[in-house]
Amino acid sequence: MNAFCRDLLTLADQDGTQLFAWCVLPNHYHLLVEAADGKAFVRELGRLHGRLALEWNRHEQAPGRQVFHGCMEREIRSDRHHWATLNYIHHNPVHHRYADRWMDWPWSSSGAFLERVGRKNALRIWYDYPVKEYGKGWDSPEF
Repeated sequence: MNAFCRDLLTLADQDGTQLFAWCVLPNHYHLLVEAADGKAFVRELGRLHGRLALEWNRHEQAPGRQVFHGCMEREIRSDRHHWATLNYIHHNPVHHRYADRWMDWPWSSSGAFLERVGRKNALRIWYDYPVKEYGKGWDSPEF
């Protein structure tokens, strides 16, 4: 997962793209980005998916296997939506039972976020912008 995180973060570090939150799990990932050209960003993401799928399938001798199953994008409509999305992304390892605490998952921006805003502000953001039903149906805990 380290190599995938590196490639994904390199892609998100393009000019005109601001990365707010990210989380990579064994079977999917989430990004919260603002891209100057959203269509171009999604196109580059597709190229990354294609390149990695070929590489992984070749390595595991599984030609034709579908590794990535799509990309969804949503427009962030408000500050509340932004912060709830950030909380959802950071909490995803707990939701999928990969970690007991959101800040303990190493393949996530949660540690950098916590360091940047501090524990007190992170807790305030968590309580002010709760996840509750946010993201319900996107992916089940068993995903």
